[in-house]
Amino acid sequence: MQQRCASSVNLCRKILQPHRVASVWPPSPPPPPQPPLQPPLCDIFINHRGVDTKRTIAGLLHGHLFRLGLRPFLDSMNMKPGDKLFGKIDPAIRSCKLGVAIFSPNYCDSYFCLHELALLMECKKRVVPIFYDVKPSQLRVVDYGTSSAEELERFSWALEEAKYTVGLTFDSLQGDWSGFLNCATDAVIKNLVELDDAN
Repeated sequence: MQQRCASSVNLCRKILQPHRVASVWPPSPPPPPQPPLQPPLCDIFINHRGVDTKRTIAGLLHGHLFRLGLRPFLDSMNMKPGDKLFGKIDPAIRSCKLGVAIFSPNYCDSYFCLHELALLMECKKRVVPIFYDVKPSQLRVVDYGTSSAEELERFSWALEEAKYTVGLTFDSLQGDWSGFLNCATDAVIKNLVELDDAN
């Protein structure tokens, strides 16, 4: 069964338009001035294995979401030489509204991918999984002797949480890139709308 994707532009307009507040008479006095709130560093954090996806689905999805007026975070686009990895990535994860985890054949070989996924799960962020050229059953944490037992347990827990979340699958050799990109964008925007409506 093929999933029909809604219009990304219409969903994006809904999430970007300000909420209207009903007017009250007589008007109440203005609240005392508050320090300006810092906007979140990003709306969407894209967790991915660069060697597999940076030039394909991760980069394309980032560009598509950015052109729609959203603020996606992709390390190669949002960081510059000299930035500390955890100094930029961890605050972006903590402040994002939604995570997109792009699982790929070499994903579990990366400490950084697993750390980012675990932090998304620990921060109770909603995560949209994308299984890119890999099946959920093929994903497992391997002990290469570089991580502590606690880290391995943390990574395994996060990976299991993601594997049992409804996601999207894509075969890069057989799939329709344009159609998949639209479906992935729609899934991201629908989740953002739901999160905004819940707040």
